[in-house]
Amino acid sequence: MSMLTPPGMRGRKYRITGDRYPRMRRRPRRLRLALAALAAAAVLGLLGYGTLQVVDVFTADDDGSGGGAQARDASGGQSPAASAECAPAAGSERLAPPPEPDAVTVNVYNATRRTGLAQRTADQLAERGFTIGEVDNAPEELDGNVEAPGLLLATSAAAESGAVAAVGAWVEGAETGDPTGERGAPMEVDLVLGDGFDSLLGERQAERRLAELTSERQASGGDGASGC
Repeated sequence: MSMLTPPGMRGRKYRITGDRYPRMRRRPRRLRLALAALAAAAVLGLLGYGTLQVVDVFTADDDGSGGGAQARDASGGQSPAASAECAPAAGSERLAPPPEPDAVTVNVYNATRRTGLAQRTADQLAERGFTIGEVDNAPEELDGNVEAPGLLLATSAAAESGAVAAVGAWVEGAETGDPTGERGAPMEVDLVLGDGFDSLLGERQAERRLAELTSERQASGGDGASGC
């Protein structure tokens, strides 16, 4: 017996008689209208939400608290206020690198009891390309009172030009005194040799020392970096 034979027929032939056939009952009209209304409302809601999102991305409130500003902040952008805070201050341009030795005039003074120390050091500086100015004993107020290897004295202009760093690179442990004035020779430095002085550094050591001094000078000279 086939699986399609209705139960209880026991193999009898099953035949549909009459001129009508069973039909599926259609849903009530009110139910269909309600479902259509719900579908339309859902579509309109999605369209409205999407429109609000697009508008929110491209617009922001006047006080900068809109969704667009929040989206830019979340993506790593900076608000106008933050950009203003990170802007370099006026006159904080990056300082120029130290000048070449031949552009710097060095005055060498001996504040120790070692005779001829100033002249020998001046000759060594000349061999390294510096222009030598005055060579003499240190002034009375400094004579015997400099414990460091060297004391660098110059005007503010010489400090800003990098002349002080160019000379100090050759004297390990040299200290820098207060600027002698706001105006003066921008390429002239006084080197006062102290009790701790032994000899000038080698060329490679001086290059490393000059790189360190240049970095310190850039950091303290206002290169505009603020970590923003």
